Amino acid sequence: MRIDKLLSNLGYGSRKEVKQLLKDGAVKVNDTIVKDAKQHVDPNTETITLYGEVIEYKEWIYLMMNKPPGVISATEDHQEETVIDLLEMEDQVYKPFPVGRLDKDTEGLLLLTNDGQLAHRLLSPKKHVPKTYFAVIDGVVTEEDVQAFSKGVVLNDGYLTKPGELKILKSGLRSDIELTITEGKFHQVKRMFQAVGKRVIYLQRISMGPLKLDESLGLGEYRELTEEEIEQLKNYQVK
Repeated sequence: MRIDKLLSNLGYGSRKEVKQLLKDGAVKVNDTIVKDAKQHVDPNTETITLYGEVIEYKEWIYLMMNKPPGVISATEDHQEETVIDLLEMEDQVYKPFPVGRLDKDTEGLLLLTNDGQLAHRLLSPKKHVPKTYFAVIDGVVTEEDVQAFSKGVVLNDGYLTKPGELKILKSGLRSDIELTITEGKFHQVKRMFQAVGKRVIYLQRISMGPLKLDESLGLGEYRELTEEEIEQLKNYQVK
């Protein structure tokens, strides 16, 4: 890759600004000053430094975010704050996007990556990747609801959902539940509870396929996935 393209891709400035850095002798490849913007480099085998700092280059980025409420799962929006706005500039330069969507008021696990192939695999309706949510429900959740969800429920537009696995953690005037579903229709969890006459008052996604929300992440915080987590996602097969 051309040295000027690599540096501008990594957010070190526009092509023009990068050319100036090169002209100033700020960039070295394997300890040799490089001034020619057209010079090709291999970031995987050569050591590139800017003012003595080693530049780390990677093609793909995989981030786990604990999405806060009030932020939308989109790459850009003129009115609303997006999950991309929460990223540091050094991560934004890789142009990650959210894998699937969480409603604006829903919290929890959101995967962001620029690996389109992996995103497609995880979102493909044919793959049936399970997603588990924790929710607080206004109303008493019963065994009848568990049975209804296990067969699939009819949403307000007449769509029959695929079976969902509903676990009652606490039943009362406000009930705590976990629900695992394998599809992602618009507002699906909320609409499934509407179908049995109940209302979701808090919703958090806690897992997606093999990936579980890191409980040490505060709302709005994120981290890179570990090598192990990336491998698990890439090799994930629905049982």
